[in-house]
Amino acid sequence: MSARIDARFKLLAQEGRAGLVTFLTANDPDYDTSLAIMKSLPKAGADLIELGMPFTDPMADGPAVQASSQRALKAGATLKKTLSLVREFRAQEKDTPLILMGYYNPIYIYGVDKFLTDAKAAGVDGLIVVDLPPEEDEELCIPALKAGLAFIRLATPTTDDKRLPAVLKNTSGFVYYVSITGITGAAIPDPNRVTSAVARIKRHTKLPVAVGFGIKTAADARVIASGADAVVVGSALVETIRNSLDGAGRATEKTLKAVTDLVTELAGGVHSARRAAAE
Repeated sequence: MSARIDARFKLLAQEGRAGLVTFLTANDPDYDTSLAIMKSLPKAGADLIELGMPFTDPMADGPAVQASSQRALKAGATLKKTLSLVREFRAQEKDTPLILMGYYNPIYIYGVDKFLTDAKAAGVDGLIVVDLPPEEDEELCIPALKAGLAFIRLATPTTDDKRLPAVLKNTSGFVYYVSITGITGAAIPDPNRVTSAVARIKRHTKLPVAVGFGIKTAADARVIASGADAVVVGSALVETIRNSLDGAGRATEKTLKAVTDLVTELAGGVHSARRAAAE
């Protein structure tokens, strides 16, 4: 368990509210804009940050996140640059947990041991690697845990009680519940199903449960936050970036403000959920 992740969820529990987890793709639409957005997120209301590692074949991602990866790669994204973004972010922001999310291939090419050493030194708190099942834990999960990085696992609506213990066995930090079957950015999840799914997962683990996929607005976030420890928003944010770019795909004066405004709205939705439940 990462100390920063642990501390943040303890703080959220003390405050009696869910957290907001924001996802952005590193280097989208360029390095400097990406860094400026990252630095703005905590003040805008993000409690944890997921930073996507750009990859050419992100098969679990929907069109919006795939497009963000392509923009980032076109702008020269590399895993080394992603870690550089983390270092520059961490020089200013010491408390907000930061999780790298993506696929195993770039890590494998970088070198697992070197990656874990560099990620930890840069200030990464945890990893979400969507294409490594529990059967492959020796590949990255176990080494990551030994290096002091949380390894966050995905659970889905099709993860039944028989499969769940294997998924949770070496999971740390929190559990990421994918609230719908399919790719990122698809339909809005059914809140009743989400609440019951979170309760089912919590019968197997004491870890916090964050819920993502399909959450686009403050209203969506508010509903889901009432039954989860955290709400994850990604596709809506990377789509906001896309909509702010000029005709050549470059950042404009609108880009930073568009993202921070949406994060502020989402945070308001998340925070109001537990207040409403307590009244």
